[in-house]
Amino acid sequence: MTPGEGGTCPAGRGRAGRGRAGRGPGAIRRAAAAGGAVGQRMERGGRRRSEAEEAEKGRMKRTIIKDWKTRLSYFLQNSSNSKMKSKKVGNHRTYFRPSPEEAQLWSEAFDELLANKYGLAAFRAFLKSEFCEENIEFWLACEDFKKTKSPQKLTSKAKKIYNDFIEKEAPKEINIDFQTKNMIAQNIQEATHTCFSAAQKRVYSLMENNSYPRFLESEFYQQLCKKAPITRAVQGT
Repeated sequence: MTPGEGGTCPAGRGRAGRGRAGRGPGAIRRAAAAGGAVGQRMERGGRRRSEAEEAEKGRMKRTIIKDWKTRLSYFLQNSSNSKMKSKKVGNHRTYFRPSPEEAQLWSEAFDELLANKYGLAAFRAFLKSEFCEENIEFWLACEDFKKTKSPQKLTSKAKKIYNDFIEKEAPKEINIDFQTKNMIAQNIQEATHTCFSAAQKRVYSLMENNSYPRFLESEFYQQLCKKAPITRAVQGT
């Protein structure tokens, strides 16, 4: 091997080695940077999807709220001359529009609201806009259940209430603890009027402490507390 050969080959290998060594960390850094950029893009994409989903949920909620406000507004206008009657054949309901003074009484006690048919209708509309109408529906089902006299009907109603509101993944499942659910499941085997008492008290408390205060602050309720000019116009004719 000539000196030139002996001096060239190791140097070449050294430069090649240094080249490879130099590219290695750089490539890793570039790959890491590229990976980070990809991760950031993915994160931004995830945030955009999440924001889009939240926006869609918001639009859906606003649509439902608008729908129920429209219905209630129609209800208010058509009952402003003291009552509104359904013209449909079959179910026939009459609602009396409360005076502002009467509506204001609802703020004194939750029971005052529930005892008034018009107030109950407005409260149900409000709960619908908040996606928790199952609470008032369960409470009303329990009230009807407690008035049932026939043992056969009591059993069938108990099973229906359980299937609709209590069992896991029920279509209108209410928010109660596991122990109460188990107790109800045992009690309906031999149904009595107190089968759902614990659950009804729980749901009543939820509505009284959460939904009821929000209802009193809502546009629904504020409209009822105002004197409607249309009422005076109709009465003056």
